[in-house]
Amino acid sequence: MIFKHEYEVVVKDLGKENKISNKAILGFMEEIASLHSSTIGYGVNDATRNEVAWILMDWKLQVIERCDYGQVVHLNTWVRETDKFYSYRDFELYDEKDKLIAIGTSKWVLVNVKTKHITRIPEELTKKYNPEFEKNVFNEAKLEKIIEPKQYLSNIIYSVKRSDIDVNHHMHNLYYLDLAYEALPEDIYLKKEMNNVRINYKHELKLGDVVKCLYTYENGKHIVAIKNEEESKLYAIIELN
Repeated sequence: MIFKHEYEVVVKDLGKENKISNKAILGFMEEIASLHSSTIGYGVNDATRNEVAWILMDWKLQVIERCDYGQVVHLNTWVRETDKFYSYRDFELYDEKDKLIAIGTSKWVLVNVKTKHITRIPEELTKKYNPEFEKNVFNEAKLEKIIEPKQYLSNIIYSVKRSDIDVNHHMHNLYYLDLAYEALPEDIYLKKEMNNVRINYKHELKLGDVVKCLYTYENGKHIVAIKNEEESKLYAIIELN
């Protein structure tokens, strides 16, 4: 089943050149995924009753064209595949003229809210989403693993603040993209926003965690790894190009 919703592009959604930002697009996609789950009783407000919640593991975004302030955009989403522990969800974003302007895919796990452990996705839950098995926005069915670079060119240090924390008591997934942008060299950051984003989440960041955001450029991609100060634990890795 394809679930649809529309959003208006407001000031907070704007990035460079007053166009919609990558963070705003991912925010719309995150929101519609939650809305879709709410319709079948597995949304944010249902987590306590169900004792489980959906947690994001991966993003892949490709922006084809950026829309302007005040536009009403139309977003489609659907669950396309689910196995024992992972659920894959795709997205299509259209402008006011029904032109496709962005596509995205994501990978989710179901987590027990008490134990914080990943739990098996019940078959009856998958059926409620009525998956679109043959509808993929990207050629590959599953997201390829991001290989961490062996060397980095620069880094910054960041301490997780209260304003970074979401309803699941860890850093909100969109703020990892903010950290990646902060780690970019100034000359790269000042250029146009990049149209391809990959984010792979490894471990959750919590209030007070101090991390090192390490940057490098490799194979045409700007890569940021978010690690602890000792660089022994990887929290997330982001690719931009």
